[in-house]
Amino acid sequence: MWALVGGLLIAGSAAAQSPKPVNIGVMSDMSGLYSQIGGRGSVVAAQMAVDDFGGEIFGRPIKVLSADHLNKPDIAAARAREWVDRDGVVMMTDVLGSATGIAVQNLLAEKNFVIMNTGTASSAITNKECSPYSTHWSYDTQAIAASSAAATLSEQGDSWFFITADYAFGHMLQADATKVLTKGGGKVVGTVKHPLNSGDFSSYILQGQASGAKVIVLANTGGDATNAIRQAKEFGVISSGQKVVPLLIFDSDIKGLGLDVVQGVKYTTGFYWDYDDRTREWSKRFFEKHRAQASMVQAATYSATLAYLQAAKAVGSFDRDKVMAKLRETPIDDMFARNATLREDGLLVHDMYMAQVKTPGESKGEWDIAKVIKVIPGNEAFAPISESQCPYLKRG
Repeated sequence: MWALVGGLLIAGSAAAQSPKPVNIGVMSDMSGLYSQIGGRGSVVAAQMAVDDFGGEIFGRPIKVLSADHLNKPDIAAARAREWVDRDGVVMMTDVLGSATGIAVQNLLAEKNFVIMNTGTASSAITNKECSPYSTHWSYDTQAIAASSAAATLSEQGDSWFFITADYAFGHMLQADATKVLTKGGGKVVGTVKHPLNSGDFSSYILQGQASGAKVIVLANTGGDATNAIRQAKEFGVISSGQKVVPLLIFDSDIKGLGLDVVQGVKYTTGFYWDYDDRTREWSKRFFEKHRAQASMVQAATYSATLAYLQAAKAVGSFDRDKVMAKLRETPIDDMFARNATLREDGLLVHDMYMAQVKTPGESKGEWDIAKVIKVIPGNEAFAPISESQCPYLKRG
């Protein structure tokens, strides 16, 4: 008796001995406005974690599957269902985008399935949308907004006009930043919302310019943020003295815009490739495979994948309750997550960083774009668990 394995006909007895692979799913934006933040780079990062782990577990090879959710929640949920019901995936990660991330998390919560969110930003993931088997590994809107908004308030101005992405991520980022602004005595003088993946920001920029706000604040990211900044420069907003400040910007965005456009901008991040020897060593290996430096989403995908595999190995199975318990009791300290612990609500609390974009004269290379100017301890960056709205938390 013969069987087809890997495109080859082999004896049935040999086929029976071939162990079934352990599948890990990386779902992301592979082709759209967030593809440089996650995308193929997240697949590379997950594969690096698998390789560093040893490539197999419990005598079975580990395989990384990937899917493009096209930034559509229905497509993301449908693919996640296929992975669980048909393909035997044991864990999913990245799921870049808040709308897609929440859709997948809600589906997997019904199936009691482990998801390691690294690309989803909305703090709702560990609040009303939380699951006992989900984690929020890289950053959330509260951590980004608290630090970036505070820096903007103290240095740029106390009257803001928001240009906000009109979906869960943008709404939450604006809400979290507004809390910091109003607590510090500032005010919001206007808001305009735009659809995801907008090409023309001219009307939004002009409204912000006419508002008289000291700062036009961008509660968006990726291609939307870079388009808004580029068009604000073309309209002379930046040169006129009115500040345009992105609350969430990635290294690839900065590189694409050019240091001359965003020099001096301070931003919050969970990872910078040139921070220390550990980040540099890992980033060198990542760059050799991907030909770009890793975003915090991609670095977090490596960290989450490796941590999951290590926890499964430690407990001797993929039992979700045992794996999650091991993850929560094990301190995480790697090239991405420093001084990190996984809370009961699924939030990985770890150090964040305030970085500042270098001037063209300070930069010594293609990716030498920023410098870390402050380490923000996790208990300052992230909201305390006492404020969590996670419904399954045990309340004293």
